[in-house]
Amino acid sequence: MIMRIFQVITKHGKEEEFGKFFYETAIPLMKRTKGIVQVLPGAPRSDSPREFSFVMIWDSLESLKAFVGEDYKNPHIDPSEAELVEFRTIKHYKLVE
Repeated sequence: MIMRIFQVITKHGKEEEFGKFFYETAIPLMKRTKGIVQVLPGAPRSDSPREFSFVMIWDSLESLKAFVGEDYKNPHIDPSEAELVEFRTIKHYKLVE
């Protein structure tokens, strides 16, 4: 299994708008994506008000590639959220149970 950690820092003043996208679009999308075993969405805290994240457990690298394509090592972003995001990162790990 693959653990994928996706982190976003919003542009200043875009926290609320990105939050709406995060709760209404991104979380439901990831929860219904084939190949994802578990989704752990992370919302901002008062000491990091512009940071959002997802920890996703995928059943296989093949499932992950089926969702994002062969270029899975780069963070993909929905075009509708691109104007809201200042920085994004993605990391992959082999899940240890």
